[in-house]
Amino acid sequence: MDKTVKKRTASEAVALNAAIQDESEHLEWLEEVEGARALGLARAMNEGTLARFRADPRYSEFYEQALEVLESTERIPYVDVRGGKLWNLWQDSESIHGVWRRTTVESYATDSPVWEIVLDLDALASLEETNWVWAGSSCLAPDYRHCMLSLSDGGSDSAVHREFDTQTCRFVDDGFVIPSTKGVTEWIDTDTLLVATALDETETTTSGYPFVVKRWRRGTALKDAEPVFRGRREDVVVWPIRLQHGDGPRYLLAAQRETFFEGVYWLLSDDAEAEPLAMPLPRKAIIECLFQDQLVFTIAEEWRPTLDGPRFPAGAVLSIDMSKLASEGELPKVRKVFTPNERQSIGSMGATANTLLMVVNDNVVSRLRSFTFEKDVGWKSRSLDVPDNSSITVITADEMSDLAYLVVSGFLTPETLYRVGADLTLEPAKSAPAWFDSSGMTVEQRHAKSTDGTMIPYFIVRRADADGPRPTLLHAYGGFKVSRAPSYAGVLGRLWLERGGTYVMANIRGGGEFGPLWHQAGLRTKRQRIFDDLIAVAENLIACRETTVDRLGVVGGSNGGLLTGVMYTQRPDLFGAVVTQVPLLDMLRFHLLLAGASWQDEYGFPDENPEERKFLRSISPLHNVRTDGDYPPIFILTSTKDDRVHPGHARKLAHLLNELGHEVLYYENIEGGHSAAANLRETARRSALEYCFFMQTLMDGPEKGSEIKGSRSQ
Repeated sequence: MDKTVKKRTASEAVALNAAIQDESEHLEWLEEVEGARALGLARAMNEGTLARFRADPRYSEFYEQALEVLESTERIPYVDVRGGKLWNLWQDSESIHGVWRRTTVESYATDSPVWEIVLDLDALASLEETNWVWAGSSCLAPDYRHCMLSLSDGGSDSAVHREFDTQTCRFVDDGFVIPSTKGVTEWIDTDTLLVATALDETETTTSGYPFVVKRWRRGTALKDAEPVFRGRREDVVVWPIRLQHGDGPRYLLAAQRETFFEGVYWLLSDDAEAEPLAMPLPRKAIIECLFQDQLVFTIAEEWRPTLDGPRFPAGAVLSIDMSKLASEGELPKVRKVFTPNERQSIGSMGATANTLLMVVNDNVVSRLRSFTFEKDVGWKSRSLDVPDNSSITVITADEMSDLAYLVVSGFLTPETLYRVGADLTLEPAKSAPAWFDSSGMTVEQRHAKSTDGTMIPYFIVRRADADGPRPTLLHAYGGFKVSRAPSYAGVLGRLWLERGGTYVMANIRGGGEFGPLWHQAGLRTKRQRIFDDLIAVAENLIACRETTVDRLGVVGGSNGGLLTGVMYTQRPDLFGAVVTQVPLLDMLRFHLLLAGASWQDEYGFPDENPEERKFLRSISPLHNVRTDGDYPPIFILTSTKDDRVHPGHARKLAHLLNELGHEVLYYENIEGGHSAAANLRETARRSALEYCFFMQTLMDGPEKGSEIKGSRSQ
């Protein structure tokens, strides 16, 4: 608890609590990201937190063990296939910022690939005295010589875009350069870009993203780039897209996202005089890829393209003839690629020259299918042999050959990278080391019944011979269609599982584990279902004697930080410790802070819909803490450089709890962006802090018992 802030008297605390209940604006000074007073408070709270954990001998041990995992040279160097070469961004103890490098397919297949360094970010950061963080690259096919590199100062979403020549391994003199902005670039040809930037307030949405796409020609000023598509300030974002499969036709698009989940795709013409064509896709469609001139997309709502045609269910993968659409401007025949059932969802995809690879998650366990297309026949598919009970992700696929790489892992199984060739068999290519002793550990999938009867799946990872309740970490996300799947985490295994802790991952509603309807079940005023799902899992764990109240901790970040914040205010009797990372906590002002306006389709419109404002007020952690509340210890982490979720959320709750006399720990990373870590050392530090906190609260503390009044445990 921060001792530098003067404590309120009892009457002052009551008055402060009342002010919060009345939606007082007196904490808005904490929204000044670089404000001297706000940063001063953050640094003071940081000092108290760091002093507490550095006094614990486990902290330095945890830091070193986490850093060993994160910086290990034995971990898999994941790659992108580009122009017949394999590209990788690598960080370790010597390359803090990282090196962008490439190798051949043949060399990568050996135990010691020979890498050619294309860009040394550490040297660049030192030369330019800037904390450069790699934010990606956009390169022009098929030779991938011309690239726009995105570099972020400190890890924010906003990034500088600079033209780079991968043949000379140098930034291009007098090349394309865009100052730091939230934006996207796509190549038209070697001398022309499509750009969308948020540099001009008159071309920036209320969410802080661009809504104008422009054509920028080499040798001209960015301010003179000609607009080719213009959305609206009320949109969430507009960005350019380039679609091409192999050496086939190239198509240029503009994506206009009017809300977070709805929008329109526009076909752009090379003819500067031609008007953009609104593509006749459903508003809740996501373009996945172009495969042999078939535009492959998923839908998040039921769709009947023609009055006398078939209906396609939400979650279906469909395709249309792109060249026919471009030439005729009307919707071609819609073909079904794959339709998941109610317990399935679509994962990652990747297109090689002759095969479309698709991960299908079945009850949160991954399967792999391959698809081929013949114009007169349509789509054909078959299931491929993969390891059981695993999580699969397509890492990269080469549109010019039949090469693809995918990674397979599980809670207790380190990642294995597989190479997929023309015969569609999986050949092990690289394996990650085991970072903890998993012998004697077990993984089990269980279900808990939520308040409305919905069965919520969760995975529990623990020692098979565990006798009686154990210290347990419960993790979930529950929003934005984001799915959580079994995966190997060396830091979690070393610092928690190997020391006798239990880990639980809950697949609550709001995510995408079972398709669009699983997500939509918890939107806006229905969001209490998501919170009830997690409460049901927590109560189930206690009822089954897997853990107790004092030994149960809950952890989540971003939207998951809102989730843990709600657990803290709604069910403080259920948890012994709470960690909330880069969280949303002020649900009456979230839409006014940074990218928050873009999330109103998920949470609600507090300034436009009185019913939604009332509901948001009822769940907002900041507005529901009480002076007389009996709360568990809470650790709040954020980042000053996070320009997605405003650090003011975390600052406000930490400051309020401190003034009300509740136990709170706070750490604000001055760099780091939304990950709250700009490099591997900062990530290791954050991990050490969090696990030290859980050790002190869940493993060291006395057990108070496991009974909960009014439990809904199943």
